[in-house]
Amino acid sequence: MASLLRVLVVDDSAVVRQGVLALLQHVPGMVVEVASDPLIAKQKMKSQRPDVILLDLEMPRMDGLTFLRELMREDEPVPVVVCSGLAGPGSETAVRALQEGALEIIAKPQLGVGEFLRESRARLVQALRNAARARSRLVRRGTPVKEEPERPERLERPERPPSSMLTVTTDIVVAVGASTGGTEALRQLLERMPPDCPGIVIVQHMPEQFTSAFAKRLHELCRIEVKEAEQGDRVQQGRALIAPGNRHLRVRRTGGHYQVELMDGGRVSGHKPSVDVLFQSVARAAGENAVGVLLTGMGEDGADGLLAMKEAGAETLAQDEASCVVFGMPRAAIQRGAVDEVVSIRGMTDAVLRRARRVRVH
Repeated sequence: MASLLRVLVVDDSAVVRQGVLALLQHVPGMVVEVASDPLIAKQKMKSQRPDVILLDLEMPRMDGLTFLRELMREDEPVPVVVCSGLAGPGSETAVRALQEGALEIIAKPQLGVGEFLRESRARLVQALRNAARARSRLVRRGTPVKEEPERPERLERPERPPSSMLTVTTDIVVAVGASTGGTEALRQLLERMPPDCPGIVIVQHMPEQFTSAFAKRLHELCRIEVKEAEQGDRVQQGRALIAPGNRHLRVRRTGGHYQVELMDGGRVSGHKPSVDVLFQSVARAAGENAVGVLLTGMGEDGADGLLAMKEAGAETLAQDEASCVVFGMPRAAIQRGAVDEVVSIRGMTDAVLRRARRVRVH
């Protein structure tokens, strides 16, 4: 018999607690407990630790972000799915929750919550199951250890990339795909990028409009420019472009430069934006002039696309299992023979730059 999946719902709304309990208690293999605030949740966790928590953010006595932060600093962090009215599209709160360790964000409306929960039952169940599967990959968070000298303050970075051995990389494309756990992995990857790094295009599985706030937050933390991609944006040195939620992103060549184009259309590999769509376009447009990177994530999106990039002559990298929250996407690419090198997230920036130097620009 399969083990039970223990879910703890932490929400100060009785309507939400009762609604989720009613929806999930009949799901096979799922046992649901509820708590009206984080302090009550802590007491319940002393006697029975849940496999996954469904967490509101706006609560009395202790807010959800503080509780989430504490959970992620425990020796055995518990996977968290945030379901909150504060986690609306584009909200800074939602981005902060992802940065603090939430594996998925579900924005609930202020009105009509009961109907919303009924309509979202399948999504809730899938999100909770996916998060629970990632439990063994969660890493306790604490004060990060400095691994390199302090970088210059953002204001000191040059407006133009300085001359270096990477100045030839104007026509090199670094394509990155990520899903579950990817917000933290991307932060680590991009924070270490120098101002003259190759142009970067990114697909992170994230709901519509969340990507704008996520990009702005990364822009504040990094020495490079980070922005949500817009139609016709040029892929250039010192810039990272993030695909908007619910829009596919492709790269195309125009003369001596690369640009992005945004598209509607159905889901590909189960996602929109899809990593496979990005990688396939880079394989066609850039060929040998590219580096492909597949980071942590559930499922197989990006595996076929990374193989297409490798077959087109690109350099390809995947995050290692030890540093992934979920090893699904990198594992699928490795099994297809699409990966040149498997790298820890701590070493990924250096690996990307090293591979970019080996690219022969055409």
